[in-house]
Amino acid sequence: MTKQTQTDDLMVRAESITKNFQLYANQSEKLKSTFMGNQSETNFWALRGLTFDVNVGDVVGIVGTNGSGKSTLLNILSGVIPQTSGSLELNGSIGVVAINEGLNWELTGRENIRIKQLMMGKSNKEITAAMPDIIEFSELGEFIDQPVKDYSNGMRAKLGFSIVTHNNPDILIIDEALSVGDSNFSQKALGKIKEFIKEGKTIFFVSHDLNQVREFTNKVMWIQYGEMRDFGPTKKVADEYEKFVQDLDHMSEEKRDHYVEDQKHLQRIFTLEQLQDRLVRAGLPLDRARAIVTVRSFEGFSAFALYTALAIILGLMAIVIYFYLAKEQRL
Repeated sequence: MTKQTQTDDLMVRAESITKNFQLYANQSEKLKSTFMGNQSETNFWALRGLTFDVNVGDVVGIVGTNGSGKSTLLNILSGVIPQTSGSLELNGSIGVVAINEGLNWELTGRENIRIKQLMMGKSNKEITAAMPDIIEFSELGEFIDQPVKDYSNGMRAKLGFSIVTHNNPDILIIDEALSVGDSNFSQKALGKIKEFIKEGKTIFFVSHDLNQVREFTNKVMWIQYGEMRDFGPTKKVADEYEKFVQDLDHMSEEKRDHYVEDQKHLQRIFTLEQLQDRLVRAGLPLDRARAIVTVRSFEGFSAFALYTALAIILGLMAIVIYFYLAKEQRL
């Protein structure tokens, strides 16, 4: 469940957010699940009960080893995918800066700017006025009128960053977009982020560059294989995470592989019942805990819903065909 809230300084509140991806051996299994409901024997819980509050002006660095759920969380925050359970409250418009985020590869850079800005609620007049600034900031020059499919990753990142930041969102989500492209543009982009920080914008910042995280953020969220390991002041959490990574690097390859496999196994066997028990042990009333874990996203049709929808569609088709044939007979 995603809500809009107007709590004073609160920009984002997440309560026990989970995300389950069902893994299928082949396409026939996936098709079967559409007709029969979710029958997958293999679940993968990318997120396992994340809870946090983020206030106006917070700049939150999100860290974690590869595959820990950082991008999944950002996709949920930005509305690209729904959470499986838990509640999410947002207060403000959201802009996402990520490589290839929302770009139509068949269109030119200029056309992408117009479409993205229209989707963000801008009028054609406003877009035309802002177009020169967006193009200039992107540094794409004559490439702005070339199809995006011909761009490098760095060029796409430049275009995406320029579009989103010129829309002036309340909440800015940056997912590794500054790790590509030339250093000059990266510095310019970081300068733009500093402007947003001074303006009191709320920012989620995913980066493997811990120095950047330390420089720009006031809080760090450490997600490790779908679980919140820590969330708090930047220095404290960044130091903890840095030590963890160093310990991981010092492991033998066999021991590290064993650790990773153990963590992924826990993600496969996780259940919402486990989360409910954990919430109750933490002091949450049973009814409230049960409500949190049963707020489910759309994860495929139930059989009843599917058959009902098919019956309605077939009935409408029959009516159309009946009237069409009746009209032909009269002619």
